[in-house]
Amino acid sequence: MKRLLSIVLLAIAVLTVAFVPPAFAGDAANGAKIFTANCAACHAGGNNVIMANKTLKQDALDQFGMNSLEAIKTQVSKGKNAMPAFGGRLSDDQIEDVATYVLEQAGKGW
Repeated sequence: MKRLLSIVLLAIAVLTVAFVPPAFAGDAANGAKIFTANCAACHAGGNNVIMANKTLKQDALDQFGMNSLEAIKTQVSKGKNAMPAFGGRLSDDQIEDVATYVLEQAGKGW
């Protein structure tokens, strides 16, 4: 009986963790404002007007290894390919807020 109870409790714990959305460190509301002012020209609605396959949508973030706060912060800070670096224009906190916003929006399907 103890073993069955342990299995049930473990299953509940696993399912609870699996269905709880991740908590991000930044302020998504502030990130939305910064995104609108600095990113939306190329990435409105999670799209990408320069490189159409490299969107900010969940499947593309997963495919290109950009599905973490750290990966997005690095991309925004340093830029890459056609994307300019924003490290000199935005503070670290602002970049974290934008990354938080992008991950939240991707999780919601934009």
